[in-house]
Amino acid sequence: MSPPVPFPRRAPRERFGTEPPPSQRVALVSGANRGLGLEVSRQLAAAGMTVLLGARQLAAGEKAAKALRRAGGDVTAVQLDVTAQADVDALAERIGRDYGRLDVLVNNAGAYFNLDERASSVDLAYVRGALDTNLLGAWRLSEAAIPFMRRHAYGRIVNVSSGCGAIDSEGEDCPAYRVSKAALNSYTRMLAAELKGSGILVNAVCPGWVATDMGGPGGRPVADGAAGIVWAASLPSQGAITGGFFRDRAPIAW
Repeated sequence: MSPPVPFPRRAPRERFGTEPPPSQRVALVSGANRGLGLEVSRQLAAAGMTVLLGARQLAAGEKAAKALRRAGGDVTAVQLDVTAQADVDALAERIGRDYGRLDVLVNNAGAYFNLDERASSVDLAYVRGALDTNLLGAWRLSEAAIPFMRRHAYGRIVNVSSGCGAIDSEGEDCPAYRVSKAALNSYTRMLAAELKGSGILVNAVCPGWVATDMGGPGGRPVADGAAGIVWAASLPSQGAITGGFFRDRAPIAW
């Protein structure tokens, strides 16, 4: 029997700042030049937000952002390798200079889906790479984003996780990816507890198996997986939930 799903914390309403309209919100999405991150960027821009589209290769980011701008979105490509502290620091400086705020952070960048590896024999260099991207990348960006969010007592941090990182998940494949996502889930809960009542909500979302370059063919439409992430990135302050783990807006076991 699976353990009961812990009920997500409800943040105290009385300490929230003014909730800005979508047209005033600035959102940053990592790993956004393709796949899930690109679709999340598209949906956030369609909701009226200014979107910073993070990409390791700026040229690829510019191409993706241009396509979203043609569709009417306010989207700007930014150089962002989440494993490079220098990139994170430079982007934080740019955000402070050009925007003065950051309201939404979607930690989407992810890699090292090592389907054929096993925990008893995986190369530990591969594991370190998974942790650096999937866990520490989100950690670096969150630390950079929180000071901006505290300014207005408003923020939404969404960590894109996976059901295979849940504690009761069964399976022996993808060890580096599984461990990194389990650690990301733990970080989500700790950060949410620390920021409880600040107006900054922190949640994890599993988009499910979607048809992307990493997920491969056969998954569901990318737009469906992205919709749950955008929902968590747009949670209203009244009755808002923090410290949760969701798939398709429904709580799932950690």
